[in-house]
Amino acid sequence: MNASAFLVAAAAMTMSATVFAAGAHSGGHGGGSGEPGKASEVSRTINVEMHDNYYEPESIEVNPGETVRFVVVNKGNLVHEFNIGTPDMHEAHQEEMMMMVEHGVIQGGTLNHDMMEMDMGDGHSMKHDDPNSVLLEPGKSKEIVWKFSEQGNIEFACNVPGHYQAGMYGDVNFN
Repeated sequence: MNASAFLVAAAAMTMSATVFAAGAHSGGHGGGSGEPGKASEVSRTINVEMHDNYYEPESIEVNPGETVRFVVVNKGNLVHEFNIGTPDMHEAHQEEMMMMVEHGVIQGGTLNHDMMEMDMGDGHSMKHDDPNSVLLEPGKSKEIVWKFSEQGNIEFACNVPGHYQAGMYGDVNFN
């Protein structure tokens, strides 16, 4: 691990303790930001690069009702998330992401895929398979097709503990 990756990891762990101590709401995925889109209705593709701890682009412009394909690539050294939602949704989701770290699902730059299948009770797992979100190891990529069905206070964010607090989020601006 190079010095800059070590510093980012150390900062993330330090901020993680702060986030955990602050608490969070329950829930966290879906609703309020749109809905899964249909590939046949995609109007354009936006390429998103995730770095340690920022996105390129830093913000995106969409039209109400527009369906967009996001091609998301993790170019960082750590696990990162691309999650479309409201600030309140991200705050709530950070509690779930903290559990993923505490249970060893997220381990710096790797994901323990076997642990993601673990039953957390009440029908919950750590699969992280919601249509508005991808969780990627370094060098991996995935796509999201999302319809921005309503205008609102929407952002994209990484909710891995400490990453949002380090500035890893961007605005979705409506035209």
